[in-house]
Amino acid sequence: MKTIERVLHDVGSELKSLRGCPPSRLPKSLVPPPPAGPPQLAVVMFDGGRMMTRQPERGPGVHEQAWRETKNASLESMTHQRHAEDPRPELPLCFQEPEHVAELAGTAALPVPGPVQTTLDRASADDDHPQRLVRTCLSSLDNSKEFGLQMSREAKRRCLDQASQKAFIGDGLPANWTIWKKHFRDFVPILDFMHAVEYVYAAAIVIHAENPLVAWASYRQWAQLCWSGHVREVIPELLTWLDDHDLRPGQTLDEQHPHKAVHDAHRYLSNNASRMNYAVYRTQGLPVTSAPMESLVKQINLRVKGTEMFWNDGLKGGEAILQIRSAALSDDGRLKTYLTHRPGCPYVRRTTGTAYGTLNC
Repeated sequence: MKTIERVLHDVGSELKSLRGCPPSRLPKSLVPPPPAGPPQLAVVMFDGGRMMTRQPERGPGVHEQAWRETKNASLESMTHQRHAEDPRPELPLCFQEPEHVAELAGTAALPVPGPVQTTLDRASADDDHPQRLVRTCLSSLDNSKEFGLQMSREAKRRCLDQASQKAFIGDGLPANWTIWKKHFRDFVPILDFMHAVEYVYAAAIVIHAENPLVAWASYRQWAQLCWSGHVREVIPELLTWLDDHDLRPGQTLDEQHPHKAVHDAHRYLSNNASRMNYAVYRTQGLPVTSAPMESLVKQINLRVKGTEMFWNDGLKGGEAILQIRSAALSDDGRLKTYLTHRPGCPYVRRTTGTAYGTLNC
């Protein structure tokens, strides 16, 4: 086990150095070759996660355990097809299923009937969606500033910055849009639609707490307006309700305040309205949800989160496993390429050159 641990630390540290290199200085033998040309559609997605860490070198057991935020990114080349008009003007059936919507929002489902979505419905709904061709993944405990640099370098290595169509998808956290503004300004900024669904659903439940049927009808109306790109018709309704209950936008509410969900929904939609023109995005052939990113975070969590699972806080522990896990989940074979050619591989003659882990990039 100690040998496995040592190799994990070494490889993770080396991959960390690799991701700190500008594309022009990457050792060609240690990474897959860049694509022959830019894709038609490039999509960059960002999301946070969490992992449990402990302080190292404190003796046996777990010391100073704490949740640390992970930064995760998915950089994808995708198929692309423009449309003369919105190919999906109606709210998808999945966002009209009470149990599915409640699962997204993390609450109990309203006791109301919903449409039954068949396998055929799901298959036909995917026909106009951009499809993934190649995905590369990044994951780290670094701060947002450093992680944004890693994302930018990876996008350039993949020629995603040269794509004819580009989209950057994230939730409403300010850090997401700071990264977009600094490194991806020429990508179309898109708020993940699923997060908008969470907020309008929670607000509808609070506003119509006494009548589940009215709450569900209100949610569906607001979700359809958002889906159609008319979020600015929803915001005044929320503001009017807040005014009627002597609440002001921008004021701080206690977490237990009974009307906080409405206040938060108004803030969230107001702050992100410019990134919610979903009908326009679909007409341009762009995705409007970060479902692939949510899936990637779950795939990373399968390795790094679990009962009584703690990682040393730092490069030789949590950071190392994130580097290896994200490389393993990438579609370009980068982990296999690296392990095959790294100094010390039994199938490659050792060189007297600089060890990869100490490159000054």
